[in-house]
Parts: sequence; structure tokens; C-alpha cells
Amino acid sequence: MSNINDVAKLAKVSISTVSNVLNGRTGQMSEATLERVQRAVEKLGYRPNQAARQLKTGEASMIGLLVPSLGNPSYGVVAREIELAALDRYGYRVVVANTYRDPRHERAFIDDMAAQGVRGVIVISSLSDESHLEEPAARGMVAVSYDSHSRRNARPLLDYVSADNVAGAKQAVEYLIELGHRTIAFLTPASWTFSREEKRDGFAAAIDVAGARGVIIEGEVTPGYADAEMAELGQSLAKKLLRHRAKPTAAIAINDIMAIGLIAGLKSEGLSLPADMSIIGMDGIPLGAFTAPPLTTVKLPVPELARTMVDRIMLRLKKPETTPAEFRFAPSLLVRGSAVPPAKSKRS
Repeated sequence: MSNINDVAKLAKVSISTVSNVLNGRTGQMSEATLERVQRAVEKLGYRPNQAARQLKTGEASMIGLLVPSLGNPSYGVVAREIELAALDRYGYRVVVANTYRDPRHERAFIDDMAAQGVRGVIVISSLSDESHLEEPAARGMVAVSYDSHSRRNARPLLDYVSADNVAGAKQAVEYLIELGHRTIAFLTPASWTFSREEKRDGFAAAIDVAGARGVIIEGEVTPGYADAEMAELGQSLAKKLLRHRAKPTAAIAINDIMAIGLIAGLKSEGLSLPADMSIIGMDGIPLGAFTAPPLTTVKLPVPELARTMVDRIMLRLKKPETTPAEFRFAPSLLVRGSAVPPAKSKRS
């Protein structure tokens, strides 16, 4: 079995140079030296002894990722991009846990990860209360909150990275207005999160500017498990949408999975889509391209979001004096086939 000395000898560099490469400290290194070390590592099949590294430094080459539920594929997409960014850019692995937006689960997982040497964690929950993250952060755990925003603390303890959900909802409404829709529904779980509130705010603002009629349709889900039940919720809300006295001609779902469930529910009620109802989702997950009709959606810049979250963790691990900050990225409308002009507006 090869060791670090073998790698250094083959690459004709010092052991410290190999160590720098393995730990991502390559900023001052020439491309030729970096390439020689990487080729030597690959040729010898060398794998660092992570247990020994952790005993020496007290840190594991891993990032924690807490998601509400991988039952919602949108979090799988985010997790994949975070994993790629962490591994490709820094050689770090990602440990994923489902927390169902429960602060107790989040705190327990963070404590468990800290005990295993994990010093950076990305938390996806968008909850109003993040007090359970304060003590781990004060003890040195570098935390990034995704899909949320700063509480304007005197000294923020977390970085905040999100898409501009207000702008995304506005984009969806504006596109439907452009198509000729004047009564538009917004479908969402009744439970509250920052991101859902922002989407509702964007929807209401765009409806008001257009002078159109907006309808909010909510549905109940199992407490804590909403993210794993979005498709079922969308399907169940189809009847509620069709029976609403305002008779919406288009609907925006809080995310793509709910939109996919809604499409299934509307079809089971005998509707022809998109002729009888236009649908827009919010996420941009790949699965939306394979629905019938293909789902028009507000696409999030997930690779950029993921890279920013990973970069912030690595920067603050390297430079603890770095002040946490907030980062927000613009979404874009991905037009497919699920949104068309309402029947009365179609030209013969």
C-alpha cells in the first residue's frame, strides 16, 4: 500500500508539497507541480489516512448537509451540486441527514457531526427560529443557512445563501399575465417558512401591479413531513382549484414536485393540459422536463448556490475571522409547454 512518501518520491517533490495538494492548499503552487502530484496520486492509487488526519487536526474532510427530506427531489438536486463542489474544489465529502425541519433533529445531527470532526454544515430549513444553531456556531461550527435570510443579528453567526424567491414568483406571474391570464392561483402548504412567505409576497406584488385577481389555495400536510408529501398535496389540491369560485385559468405551485402532483390531479379530473389550465412550478428540477406537458418553471441557479455555500464554509474554516455574509441569486424562467394562453384568448 502506497504512502505519502511514495507519492512525493514519484512526483519529485517534498512531502509537505504533497500534503498541501491533498488539503487543497494549492494557491501558490505552479500548475506543473500540481499536475505531477495529482498524476502520482492517481498512478499509485494513494488514499490519505483520514483517521490519522483527524487524530492530528481534530477535523474530518467532510461537510454536513441537513435537508428537510430527500423525499423531495429538489433537495437531491441541491445535495448533488454541493457534493460536486465540495469534492472537486476541496476534496471534501458530504454527509447528508434528513431533519424534517425539526430544530431538535438539526441540533442533534450537528452535535453528532461535530463529535466526528465535522466543522462545517449547510442547513436547509428556512425556519424563523435558528437559536438552536447559535451554540454550535459559537463553539466553532461554521454554518451556512440555505433558502433563508439574515435575522439582522448584531453579530451574525451564519452565512445566508438563497435564490431571490420574491423575484421568482413575480417572473411566473408576469409570464402568465403576458399570456393573457387574469385570474391566477398560488398553491402552497399551509405551514410557514421564509421561502414560502417570500414566494407568496412576490406573487401578491405581481398580481397587484397587473391589476389581476390572485387566489391563494392552501393544503394541510403531516407536520414535519410536508417536503416528502408535496406531490400528494398537489394532486389533492386539484379539486380545490377546480371548485374555487374565482375559476382560475392558471396556477403557480410552490415547487416543481407540487406542480407535478397537480398535473396528475387535474388530469384525473378530466382536464386537458395545458389547454384547460396552465401550470408553472418553482425549482427547475430535471424531472419537470419529462412531465406531460413539460413543466414551465422558475429555475434556481443551483450550481452557483452550491458553490457559494461550499466556498463560504471553506473560507471561514481557513479564516475564522471572516464575517458571515448574505448572498442572493436571481432565478430565471424556464419556458416549456405547461403554460399557454387561456382558451378564450387563443386565436382561431
